Amino acid sequence: MSTAPEFVLTLSCPDTTGIVYHVTGFLFERGCNILDSAQFGDASTGLFFMRVHFSAAAPLDRDALEEAFRPIAARFAMDARLHALAVRPRVLLMVSKFGHCLNDLLFRWSSGQLAMEIPAIVSNHADFQPLAHGYRIPFFYLPVTAATRAQQEERLLELVERERIDLVVLARYMQILSQPTCARLKGRAINIHHSFLPSFKGAKPYLQAHDRGVKLIGATAHYVTADLDEGPIIEQDVERVDHAMGPEALAAIGRDVESVVLARAVRWHVEHRVLLNGHRTVVFR
Repeated sequence: MSTAPEFVLTLSCPDTTGIVYHVTGFLFERGCNILDSAQFGDASTGLFFMRVHFSAAAPLDRDALEEAFRPIAARFAMDARLHALAVRPRVLLMVSKFGHCLNDLLFRWSSGQLAMEIPAIVSNHADFQPLAHGYRIPFFYLPVTAATRAQQEERLLELVERERIDLVVLARYMQILSQPTCARLKGRAINIHHSFLPSFKGAKPYLQAHDRGVKLIGATAHYVTADLDEGPIIEQDVERVDHAMGPEALAAIGRDVESVVLARAVRWHVEHRVLLNGHRTVVFR
């Protein structure tokens, strides 16, 4: 018994009347069944956002469907994207010396919780090569120094191009990407950081936080931009802590929060639930 092909259509455009009518009418005319639909009109920007998950009663070609939708997209000045769910996004993971986020993503992926492919893991250290091999994922050791940064990023971008990477995830990759690389990866690179920034910059942020007696441990997942840790935010979370917890306990809680927040952000991205709204995001959870 064949399964009906499923698609996700995402769009953003100036808010006006008739958008939902024309989108749903287009799908109805082609015998499609809407499984889930979400929309949002941003009064502050005058933009309209929509995500439609639908199935087709008969086989449909994604490219042909996208071409047929072009007149509607042009009429409403839409940034519209059509995704076939049978094609899983290809995700490249990057890591340095801290492996909690990498381990968490690999487990969720291997247990079927993340609908994506992982063609490669990249690191500026060799520590996690055995872990990558354990999951049968190619590992690329790309060490970086101030003198070799440009060449290392060039190799990274070549890998992104060769492996047809849809998303790069900085799973505690502790190197700052250059402005040209950030521009090349705009909207398709996600980073995770503890939410003490910018109050506790530099080394040992949890020690600094402990010294200041913080009561909340947090983490933020955001898209990568040339402005360090200031890209559009996808997800955040916090855990309450107290005076009895030392720096190591704070760091352990922080690792858990970082892992969960990054996993949510990655899942929402690969499920096509995140739309850029200037310096912000719209997340249809």
